[in-house]
Amino acid sequence: MKSGPLEAGEVSKVSTPTKGVSRGVSIVDLILRIFAAIGTLASAASMGTSQETLPFVTQFVRFNAQYNDIDTFVLFVIVNSIVCAYLVIVSLPLSSFHIIRSGVRTSRLVLIILDTAMVSLLTAAASAAVTIVYLLHNGNASANWFPICQQFQNFCQTTSGALIGSFCSIVMFIILIPLSAFALSRH
Repeated sequence: MKSGPLEAGEVSKVSTPTKGVSRGVSIVDLILRIFAAIGTLASAASMGTSQETLPFVTQFVRFNAQYNDIDTFVLFVIVNSIVCAYLVIVSLPLSSFHIIRSGVRTSRLVLIILDTAMVSLLTAAASAAVTIVYLLHNGNASANWFPICQQFQNFCQTTSGALIGSFCSIVMFIILIPLSAFALSRH
């Protein structure tokens, strides 16, 4: 066996990436995208339907807490809806296409760029919502903001649950981006 350069007509025995590994990575990619879409959809739906009404002194005077009373929660619902739409309309079809044709490079690069933008948006909206939920739970004595979660327990539980779903989707994206980069480097 020669160890020098190849001559005309010789075939290299250097192994090329197998389609099985690329197909497996594409399947994992699709599954993670499905879970991320479910997480963002559940977060948007949960936050968008969060409300609680408490009677005050009489039945005619009531306190009401809704997600759209707080602009940060409205932003949270909008961003989660945008990311969910991106995942369903753009990302899932491309990811499914990668299972069939695993050698495509351009669409993988596009997914990496769009995934990075989406995880940035999602992280910004979820982080802003976390600060509001923290204030709802603990208040701020120096600003004379009182915690309202002692009275509006269901509202606070719903908003906290929405945050959990959103942060789970962020984790999925954090796994997806290097996975897509790995799949791109294998070609």
